[in-house]
Amino acid sequence: MPLWAPWRMEYILAPKDKDAGARPGACIFCNFPSAPSHYRENLVLVSNEHYAVMLNRYPFAAGHLLVMPRKHLPQTGDLTLEENDALFRAVRDVGMRMRALMKPHGLNYGINEGVAAGAGIADHLHVHLVPRWSGDTNFMPVIADVRVMPEYLDEAYRRLHPAFADLPGAAPAP
Repeated sequence: MPLWAPWRMEYILAPKDKDAGARPGACIFCNFPSAPSHYRENLVLVSNEHYAVMLNRYPFAAGHLLVMPRKHLPQTGDLTLEENDALFRAVRDVGMRMRALMKPHGLNYGINEGVAAGAGIADHLHVHLVPRWSGDTNFMPVIADVRVMPEYLDEAYRRLHPAFADLPGAAPAP
């Protein structure tokens, strides 16, 4: 039986510039939060002087969010103590907001420092927050590298947006 995951083609065909983060202006975690007129298109929910929050365009589960410092740094150890505090306060706040809005049974928090650790964008530190529900895992990702997403990204953006609307730098209402 064929398994279809047409959303993967966008990722497969997208340019894969290994040095993208090293060139000024090439990092999506720097560029997307700096373009307010494109927040919805770029799935940015919040962008302020300390951090940004955006939906993952290639999610592991519905509502998969990314939180990143605004400063372009590859590792947690590169953050000042103040930057570290701001980032992880934001991660904590985003997790609490996700729990209140989405009612997950659990949350996965993850940081991949470096390509060898699984970072798709290794030059700009970011934290993954993935809401999980009992029974949401199955054989599809393991056997076929296919994820069953119960919601389109645009719908997830519209649903999540109100939970972040009160934060400094929140994206305008969709």
